[in-house]
Amino acid sequence: MYIGYDVKGGVKYAKICKSERIDGKVKTTQVSLGRVIDEKVGIYRSRERGVFTYDIATGAFGPPPSSAVIPVTKRKNARERLILDFGDAFFVDRYIKRIGMEAAIDAIKYGNHDSVRALVLFYVICSTANYNAAEWFAGTYARMLYPKANLESQRISELLSSVGKESSCRAFFREYSRLLAHRAEGEDVLIDSTGLPNSIHFPLTAVSNHNGQLSNEIRLIYVVQQKTNLPLYFRYVAGNIVDVSTLTKTILELKALGIDTKFAILDAGYLTDENAEEMYEAGISFVTRMRENRKLYKAIIAEHLPSLRDEGNLVSYNTRYAYIKRIECELVPGRRAYAYLGLDLSMRSLQSSKLFARAARGHMSGAQVHREMQAQGLFVLLSTRPIAKDGILPLYYTRQQIEQVFDVCKNNTNLMPLRVQSEDTLRGHLLLAFTASAIIKKLQEDLRETEHTPENALLALRNHKCKVFDGYVLTMEAAKCANDIYKAFKLKVEHTYSTG
Repeated sequence: MYIGYDVKGGVKYAKICKSERIDGKVKTTQVSLGRVIDEKVGIYRSRERGVFTYDIATGAFGPPPSSAVIPVTKRKNARERLILDFGDAFFVDRYIKRIGMEAAIDAIKYGNHDSVRALVLFYVICSTANYNAAEWFAGTYARMLYPKANLESQRISELLSSVGKESSCRAFFREYSRLLAHRAEGEDVLIDSTGLPNSIHFPLTAVSNHNGQLSNEIRLIYVVQQKTNLPLYFRYVAGNIVDVSTLTKTILELKALGIDTKFAILDAGYLTDENAEEMYEAGISFVTRMRENRKLYKAIIAEHLPSLRDEGNLVSYNTRYAYIKRIECELVPGRRAYAYLGLDLSMRSLQSSKLFARAARGHMSGAQVHREMQAQGLFVLLSTRPIAKDGILPLYYTRQQIEQVFDVCKNNTNLMPLRVQSEDTLRGHLLLAFTASAIIKKLQEDLRETEHTPENALLALRNHKCKVFDGYVLTMEAAKCANDIYKAFKLKVEHTYSTG
């Protein structure tokens, strides 16, 4: 059995040829495969099957690979059906495939995968409420990419509830962690939480007192990979659960996914004796800031502040200067640590200016001003590893990476406000927001050497339109800004694309 070819009217057609001997005579049967799209890969097109692959060795038919470029069959006098936003949906779809996120998204369990893929694009492209998704979908090239998607409001609620099941989230993170985790050597991570204020009446909404601010909220915990700045995992708890009680559970959940933590940079709210002891026992090194109410903080200030401003303690960080003194200490009984007493000169200057203005308005005495000035610009960082004095600030300030991830979530991925009625729906919403935040954060990193941000890049790409005709899409001319983005990512935009 073999594949034969005929050329008719300049078009190449393929056929399956089978020869067998019957009663001493050779009889050949032929079955048409249709038009040849890619002879090397074995891609064909026929009226009965559409575009497909055929393997002569196994006799198996299958779908064409996603990377295949399928030429469009244009009909004469084809009618123009639609004009759609093209560039942003086209770019994000290709970008997701390029960075390997497609496998993680497809691991999310839901019957209509077109709906999941389309909704992920919506979370990336549009920072607006989900009830606008159907309106967006009607005017974007995503409807050509995912023709079976249904983004009506009721269907989205069902989708979020389904993908928010624990088994679906686990499947996603198992696939996603393969993109990022270095399981053999362990992970360096940043862990922090943020509040999601809401008025939803279910058990997760509770009164939170976080840094003196009261609100009804859910606490969202993110783990960020230090090496890539990308979100690695998320958890959520009721708003009245304090951060200190969530650290161990977060690290254990990471371990359940096969991600061993070897080093963590933590918010000051996670530092307790119990957490520190558990981190020591688990062999996890960490860096954090020490709060002023700890006895160790007060003891370090009392003993080492007079000698802090020695010449040898002055270090630079970017364009700022600070005095840093490293002090070996005992964080919990029998556990060695290193405290870094610091005086940030820029912060002290800024705080002093505010203090002087407030003193003039409030007629503060000289003694009052003097007392308040003593603590200005002071801080104590704590590390379980010995770190050079000029390296502790750059290391600790990588915490800004997780703040940037929270900013991306809240400003770019439709995370807030929450509009859900069940925990499964909440989890599904947070999962898609997490997925979108990973895509946008990776895009932000890839755009760092250009003049673009993800926001203005996607806006520029949205202005690249396409026209939909019977059977194919014709892309319009792209403006220079959109073309520059395509070139930066080495994306070739074809003149036409098939609609099916």
